[in-house]
Amino acid sequence: MSKAQTAPPATQQRKAREGPENPMRRIRIDKVVVNIGVGQAGEQLIKGEKVLEMVTGRKAARTRSKTQNKELGIRVGMPIGAKVTLRGQLAAEFIKTAFYLRNNKINWFSFDPEGNFSFGVQDYTSFPNQKYSPEIGIFGMDISVTLRRAGARVARRHHARGHIPTSHRLTPTEAQEWLSQQFGVEVV
Repeated sequence: MSKAQTAPPATQQRKAREGPENPMRRIRIDKVVVNIGVGQAGEQLIKGEKVLEMVTGRKAARTRSKTQNKELGIRVGMPIGAKVTLRGQLAAEFIKTAFYLRNNKINWFSFDPEGNFSFGVQDYTSFPNQKYSPEIGIFGMDISVTLRRAGARVARRHHARGHIPTSHRLTPTEAQEWLSQQFGVEVV
């Protein structure tokens, strides 16, 4: 007899729940946020929004300051950046392109304790079909990716909010393995 046949039924059930064929354990991209922080309102902010629209194909939303800094001339509520949120297939395609620009490598310290990760792209002209425009200049951007398992909505919903057990939450190691399998990215 094999070990699987001699294992107690409880162990077999646990392995069946945690196996890769369990749809609740699959990791997926929840959202991708592409951000350009300009630090000031005006012409630079408009150019940053234009860059985001060219790169992502979506309309950019302005981000506003939450704190005041007199030395930099920033007030609370002042628009200082722009962002675009991508979901679904468009998010996966954008991530694939962004990793290609970084030679399919990401640093291990880019991951947070819940498996989400962030990285930067130095210049928007690195993206396909983007050319340098002297009137826009050079803009870099930050890309933040949120990963989730099915059922994560339980902790955020308003009605019958629940707790997600620790065993169902993502770890940085699981996120790194998933990233290597899905996109062929090397974690260095």
